[in-house]
Amino acid sequence: MSDNRKHIEKRYQWDLTTVFSKDKDWENEHQALDREFEKAKAKAGHLLDSGQSLLEITELYLALSRRLEKVYVYASMKNDQDTTVAKYQEFQAKATALVAKFSQTFAFYEPEFMLLSEEKYQDFLADCPQLTDYSHFFEKLFKQKEHVLSHKEEELLAAAGEIFGSAGETFEILDNADIVFPVILDENGQEVELSHGNFITLMESKDRQVRKAAYEAYYSVYEQFQHTYAKTLETNVKVHNFKAETRKYKNAREAALAENFIPESVYDTLLKAVNRHLPLLRRYVKLRQKILGLDDLKMYDIYTPLSEMDMSVTYDEALKKAEEVLAVFGKDYSERVHRAFTERWIDVQVNKGKRSGAYSGGSYDTNAFILLNWQDTLDNLFTLVHETGHSIHSVFTRENQPYVYGDYSIFLAEIASTTNENILTEMLLKEVTDDKQRFAILNHYLDGFKGTVFRQSQFAEFEQRIHQAAQAGEVLTSDYLNNLYAELNEKYYGLAKEENPQIQFEWARIPHFYYNFYVYQYATGFAAASYLAQKIVYGKQEDKDKYLNYLKMGNSDYPLAVIAQAGVDMTKGDYLDAAFKVFEERLTELEELVEKGIHRKEGI
Repeated sequence: MSDNRKHIEKRYQWDLTTVFSKDKDWENEHQALDREFEKAKAKAGHLLDSGQSLLEITELYLALSRRLEKVYVYASMKNDQDTTVAKYQEFQAKATALVAKFSQTFAFYEPEFMLLSEEKYQDFLADCPQLTDYSHFFEKLFKQKEHVLSHKEEELLAAAGEIFGSAGETFEILDNADIVFPVILDENGQEVELSHGNFITLMESKDRQVRKAAYEAYYSVYEQFQHTYAKTLETNVKVHNFKAETRKYKNAREAALAENFIPESVYDTLLKAVNRHLPLLRRYVKLRQKILGLDDLKMYDIYTPLSEMDMSVTYDEALKKAEEVLAVFGKDYSERVHRAFTERWIDVQVNKGKRSGAYSGGSYDTNAFILLNWQDTLDNLFTLVHETGHSIHSVFTRENQPYVYGDYSIFLAEIASTTNENILTEMLLKEVTDDKQRFAILNHYLDGFKGTVFRQSQFAEFEQRIHQAAQAGEVLTSDYLNNLYAELNEKYYGLAKEENPQIQFEWARIPHFYYNFYVYQYATGFAAASYLAQKIVYGKQEDKDKYLNYLKMGNSDYPLAVIAQAGVDMTKGDYLDAAFKVFEERLTELEELVEKGIHRKEGI
């Protein structure tokens, strides 16, 4: 790791001068937008004066939003590349404040639009045909009409927003700032203080005693604070249920899924399919037990890698491999990948103060940048193709859609990235001849599927059950939550809850339970990607063309209609069955390698 960003070669740094050539240009645009927002406040009360007025104010709203995104992206990415630089901390704060000001300026837009009758809307269309450019945008607003309250009630709900969010904020403060984890001994006998950051690394340790000590110490803290965590979670669930009831939804899940126009049947189809295929997860758990040579597999043995091989991949090798693998999509896709890799869209190296992790970012008028913190591992090769999937999705959307539809829903976002990961797995398995490498790739895939499809579905099932229970008047005490979570965990992994007592507290540490029915999308996305990757690698040209059409559609239609373009009907379980078939085939192959003796491990 370079301590200082100055020492990193330019080709390993993203080029943000393509967004604003210098900081002064950003400051000028920030000030100009601030003035524009002030002027735009005068538009309140005039949205429905005429068809022309609706068109002009809608176009002003979208034009200012487009400029704001660019301002925000530059500030946040400058800050992310080195969070210790005071100037860019200030840019980030100014950009965030500007976003809040934009929201306040146009707070009138939706409540005023909701006063528009269908008849009046038709008159506006007749008077002002250009409004048809925004017909899907307006249609989505109309669909929410029955759930929008009076102007006064909406103001009250908005004013209570901070109060509604306080349970989640209390959880974050408790979980990230207040609780202190114990000290344990690592593999070298050195004292190490447990943290959220090192917990998974310790759970991946090859030394079982380290895993056991980390696991028991970590969950002892959640046991100690279980009643407080139960209260923050219960309060959060009550907020979801209250808001859903207030807005005339049947339940909190319907309200949450309605934001992306997803019917509840998609969620139910996922959980039914996963429950039907739980014997596959238990079979993988049994194989893990055999490979590790254990009489009694415990939950703290679920994360340690089964392969001894650390496949090393340099960044330049990863670029070459990614281009080679993603060529399967054809010339158009490959050209855009090559641009991303050669025109400095990617910030590659770790440096002091750089934001951790990886993401794909940018706005409608910028490159689809990628932030990495590169290490020479197989995992990082997968991260590169994953983020490239997001970025090329963004590029195709922006090239083919006007700004109003130039983004895509979260429900669809993970499909483009994990399809790339699945294609990489497929291609690596086609070309490796060494059994140990094959074992490592299969292990990587099966663990990814386990962690995304099975684990996130377990979370989704828990989330659904606690909202239903609270809606029915059940008090979500820590006892209730512990028992429910332990039962679900036993159902999924087949490991007796009595022999894994600490796992009953795991619910307390999962931040996603505060995200309002978010996690199911990880599972549906990964399963759809697994299905699509098979069609892209082994199907016809038509399958690739359909997939590229999906990447180009953005928000021009409802998410389920967009993914249907790629050939996936997410209201039915076929795509899930196809994904589980791939999982089973790869599990069978890993079992065969184990029978051949392609595993180790001593002292696990």
